[in-house]
Amino acid sequence: MLRTNLVFLSFIERYVEENTASNITLKTFPSGFRFITQGEKIKNIYIIKEGITKCFISEENGKDFIIEFLGKGEVAGELEAIKKIDCLCNVEAISEIMVFAIPDHVFITLTETNIEFNKILLQELSTRIIQTSSRASFQQLYTLEYGLLKLLKLQTEEQISISKEDMAAYLGISVRSFNRTLQQVKAKNEDRRLVKVLESLG
Repeated sequence: MLRTNLVFLSFIERYVEENTASNITLKTFPSGFRFITQGEKIKNIYIIKEGITKCFISEENGKDFIIEFLGKGEVAGELEAIKKIDCLCNVEAISEIMVFAIPDHVFITLTETNIEFNKILLQELSTRIIQTSSRASFQQLYTLEYGLLKLLKLQTEEQISISKEDMAAYLGISVRSFNRTLQQVKAKNEDRRLVKVLESLG
């Protein structure tokens, strides 16, 4: 549900420290800032140092579908750089974030010349495929209520605020269906802390 990659983060921190002329910069973006936009050309590949983002696709009907929440060490924009294609999705900060911005030509050079970087990237892409498959089966096997409870747990653990719209977009349902599920969870749950979170959602 929240993807992280501390190995990737450790590598890029070490690489930047050892290669001060690499043109890799550290940037801070506020909550709500979209730093990758669907359909645009990629200029930088980003590795998250701090904070949480959402990666989502905007459909032609105006609806969004959240693919995943990305945290420390996760990379965004790498597929577009490798394939030389326009951005497949949007990536937006949920909390204030700090990211390493890697110019696309620097990223490609790293894939061609740095074996350690290549191995970490391959592991990242493999993990992503596995997790995407697991999520698809999870949504088939478990109820919406269970998925909602996992989102609420993530929100509490990471001390972030995820909107109703984002929760519904992640679960692949309408806000109306989300509200109905929310009421069902409220009726069944006796955990005071969780009830407080549920009540904050309306």
